[in-house]
Amino acid sequence: MMETIASPDVVRVMRTACWDAPAAGEVGGETMDALERGQLLYFSQLSFELTPEERPLLSPDTSDRKSKNVVFDIRGASLHGTGLAGASRDRLQAMMRRYCESTTRLVKMMLPGYADRLEVARTSFRPVRVEGRPSSYKKDDTRLHVDAFSSSPNQGRRILRVFSNVNPYGEARQWAVGERFESFAPKFVSQIRLPRALSGMLLERLRVTRGRRTPYDHVMLQLHDRGKADLAYQNQAPRVSLLLQPGTTWMVFTDRVLHAALGGQYLLEQTFHLPVAAMSCPERSPLRILEGLYGRPLA
Repeated sequence: MMETIASPDVVRVMRTACWDAPAAGEVGGETMDALERGQLLYFSQLSFELTPEERPLLSPDTSDRKSKNVVFDIRGASLHGTGLAGASRDRLQAMMRRYCESTTRLVKMMLPGYADRLEVARTSFRPVRVEGRPSSYKKDDTRLHVDAFSSSPNQGRRILRVFSNVNPYGEARQWAVGERFESFAPKFVSQIRLPRALSGMLLERLRVTRGRRTPYDHVMLQLHDRGKADLAYQNQAPRVSLLLQPGTTWMVFTDRVLHAALGGQYLLEQTFHLPVAAMSCPERSPLRILEGLYGRPLA
């Protein structure tokens, strides 16, 4: 396993150490450019500290044993994937809300160009160990993949995620980062036919999806599934291995950056959606790259 700072092309180490105050020179500009080019922003001194009342939540028992993640959605104050009840459930929801609010401040502070267009989505807590977790190949996050969601189409919007390793035992989160999206996508798009007209509308009406699945969503989901299913690709694809230490935070566009979670336990994650038009360079988005490959609009 290589060290965290494996390559300046993959990881950009940030000096910002506070959720409310950026380090000099790290706001906007080069930071946004690095993120949009596919770098992982690694905040090596930015820790999400749990309160004494929250520390007992660092247990596999926080999960309901059926879901790999506990999910909180601030938009409806809903909490799913946990078997906790009463005061313990309230503490869990309060912790996840606090993480959502902290990461939202961080992203808006570091990337002010996104602030007015940023859409806050779901918060996840991952108390179950990555290694040895049974799953189908589609749900196997130890395989390199780009993020795409079968039931929640994002219709071309970017998927920006912030992660914090809250492991209390000094255990790093083990990740792998794969090749650039521009070289990954052409390996599979020749096998992916665009969906029939009105198929997205039908899926929405049948409530298979929450929202309309566009041709872009169809292609991204196929890239996610086919990339994971192709064992030759998984065995041979270039990658860089990372150790993401406890007490650190990282930010990355997971719809563009191929990644895999190989090991670790106790992680918080916040998802944001961003319209392509809000980017400083929309041509770097998966939407524009795929539209170039297909020669037509996809969303």
